[in-house]
Amino acid sequence: MTQIAHAERDHALLSASGAHRWLVCTPSARLEDTLPDTESEAAKRGTLAHEIAELKLQKLFSGLTTRKYNAVLKKFKAHELYEPNMDDHTDAYLDYIQSIVHSFPSPPFVAIERKVTYDHIAPEGFGTSDCIIIGAGKLYVIDYKNGQGVPVPAEDNPQMKLYALGAFKAFSLLFPIEEVHVAIVQPKVWDQPSEWSLSAAELLAWGESIKPIAQQAFAGEGDYVVGEHCGFCRARNTCRARVGQLMSVEDKAPLKPPLISWEEVGDVLRRADGIVSWYNSLKKLALSEVLKGGNVPGWKAVEGRGSREFADLDAAFAYLKEKGIDEAILYDRKPLTPAQIENSLTKKVYKELLEEPGHVISKPGAPTLAPEGDKRPAISDQVKPEEAFSEPVGS
Repeated sequence: MTQIAHAERDHALLSASGAHRWLVCTPSARLEDTLPDTESEAAKRGTLAHEIAELKLQKLFSGLTTRKYNAVLKKFKAHELYEPNMDDHTDAYLDYIQSIVHSFPSPPFVAIERKVTYDHIAPEGFGTSDCIIIGAGKLYVIDYKNGQGVPVPAEDNPQMKLYALGAFKAFSLLFPIEEVHVAIVQPKVWDQPSEWSLSAAELLAWGESIKPIAQQAFAGEGDYVVGEHCGFCRARNTCRARVGQLMSVEDKAPLKPPLISWEEVGDVLRRADGIVSWYNSLKKLALSEVLKGGNVPGWKAVEGRGSREFADLDAAFAYLKEKGIDEAILYDRKPLTPAQIENSLTKKVYKELLEEPGHVISKPGAPTLAPEGDKRPAISDQVKPEEAFSEPVGS
């Protein structure tokens, strides 16, 4: 049984995607609501990938004709933000969903791009779940992520749990649900989907536990809390709490002895994390304000360093060759990196033609400092300090 539901791509104040933020920093939802929602190019590219993924699921589950499918897919592939690997990645998403569906003893219920409400938990809460599968006492909630900058694990993921609560509310009277399985397919990050499971009772208990927090967030009450969740907050560049933390790398009396301890080093690194990217983002925000006629005391917009380009590249190069200039000096020929070739060929073709025959050697990355909560295993006494850097520290 299949249901295709085209939900509007709007967002609740207490959105599922922002739950990791408003569950910790409760006033942030109301604060963000006062600021414009600017969609980045990466977000637009992600929307296009989602549309392609939905189209493929429609063809598989809703009987979309091949002719209609090919016509729409052709339009998507002609989009300026289309990347060849989108086809490969959405195929991986499709294959994963098929593997779940085929694991049931009889055809399960499948809903694609289903709008679910969890307003019984968070006031006016709703969101759009990419894929919901129900059968044999099991509920699957599956999400596709196109990004690569930030890995999004399924384990204890509040967005996925809110989608699951919405799906449980919508379908539990029609289907018995005892087990809940959530999965995130993020092909640019993981070769295999990230999966996590819990019982329906555990899910419902979690929902009850966050009700007071959701009420507080909806009212815009509570304290502003700074942390990793600030990364995609609309207020991240001008939030007073975050700016205060970033700028207060030394808010104590002069430290004694003259050299700070390693404990203090750890504290300074934690509080100063992100200060460079924040400064650059704040500078862009201020420039935008000045360019539209606003005033940022002490700053003004000026013309940056210009650039040069050929009026007609082919004509210019033809002229140079006529004047005896060797064509070899007009081009800089560089081989693509394995990552660039993978992006051009798609992961599947890259693996078959380069990785499996042994034409690519994977080398471990250089040691890098990471917060204690990072999921990667710690390394120590394996690399000599002088071998960890290609140049002296501080050079």
